[in-house]
Amino acid sequence: VQLQASGGGLVQAGGSLRLSCAASGITFSRYRMGWFRQAPGKEREFVAAIHWRGASTYYADTVKGRFTVSRDNAKNTVYLQMNDLKSEDTAVYYCAANWDELDPRGYGIDYWGKGTLVTVSS
Repeated sequence: VQLQASGGGLVQAGGSLRLSCAASGITFSRYRMGWFRQAPGKEREFVAAIHWRGASTYYADTVKGRFTVSRDNAKNTVYLQMNDLKSEDTAVYYCAANWDELDPRGYGIDYWGKGTLVTVSS
């Protein structure tokens, strides 16, 4: 199983980035997908999640209204569109795949991807 995240980089505050996470080795359409992040010196935190067909999405309060999670089951890929980025969004972003509901604490996640770094300059 591989979850390959990409799309991170350096962006100015107020800018946008779109992260992608391509999955292989799983029946992607059957997995709930999520994004978590970990800032330097801080604990990992939940960002967003999306159910199998994308009908249900969930967001942390800190990103609600600015970030949008989506998926393309034909491409085995989940996306995180990040708009109006703030310096506090600086973190390594990880995608996650889970058969059951994703625990927002990140416990019991079936598969984690390697992270992609997002740096927001103020």
